Amino acid sequence: MTQILIVEDEDRIASFIAKGLTAAGYVPVRASTVREGMDAVLVNDPALIVLDLGLPDGDGMDLLRRMRDSGVSAPVIILTARRSLDDTVAGLEGGADDYMSKPFGFDELLARIRLRLRHVDGADATTIEHGSLVLDLRARTVSLQGRTIDLSAREFALAETLMRHPGQVLAREQLLAQVWGYDFDPGSNVVDVYVRYLRAKVGAEWIETVRGVGYRWRRDGGAAQST
Repeated sequence: MTQILIVEDEDRIASFIAKGLTAAGYVPVRASTVREGMDAVLVNDPALIVLDLGLPDGDGMDLLRRMRDSGVSAPVIILTARRSLDDTVAGLEGGADDYMSKPFGFDELLARIRLRLRHVDGADATTIEHGSLVLDLRARTVSLQGRTIDLSAREFALAETLMRHPGQVLAREQLLAQVWGYDFDPGSNVVDVYVRYLRAKVGAEWIETVRGVGYRWRRDGGAAQST
């Protein structure tokens, strides 16, 4: 499975990112210092690195330079509170592939991660198909038995997250982190509300409620109604 290294010293943010990556099917590896980050790169050979700049034992830019000098070519996404144009330019010119400032939404970070990994892997899958339901990632549209269904941006993101993990139970917290971002109220019932919206549009048979845990996508959800 694809490993992604998170170099971040703030536990709340690192845990949030790791949880979202796990829900998205990746294997997160965590480090909180420059030294730990370099060791993790050499030991784990991650496919991509999410890098904070303000680390306890040095600057993330130092780690970035050391990685590039050591021949590490994995994409690096800088994720930092530094927002100035000078910092952004310095990061990109210093060897980073992308630059995001905090606070951030996990859905945007995940989209950037997937984009960078597609560039590395050469993968170009543009649709997710489960029976008669087709999710077009490029056009951001959904069709059921050839009929286009209008979804909001959040509904689409929720559908994509569920459809990427058919048969897997996703906790409400995982869905909240991945679709709405770490700064959203964890006590909100927004996940349940949007599941109801999605069921109303694509059919309730696709999404199974796992009581007390979360939701599971049924790959063959439409089969029962078509037979």
